[in-house]
Amino acid sequence: MERSGGSGGGRKSADGSAPRRTIDEARLRQQAIGVKLRQLFDEVVNEPVPQEFLEILRRGDEASPSRDEE
Repeated sequence: MERSGGSGGGRKSADGSAPRRTIDEARLRQQAIGVKLRQLFDEVVNEPVPQEFLEILRRGDEASPSRDEE
């Protein structure tokens, strides 16, 4: 089935600019996504560990034998 109009379905224009522009736009989108992901990761890494989670870890440490005792 042929497409009519639009971006040409990825076909090259006479000067080859349409596919190049599409690739550049995709790279810009990927770069923007990468920047946002790094920002989100940095925010999560810098959040304090909730007290409830620290308590769970402490209880787990107390309940399991240490490697020296095995």
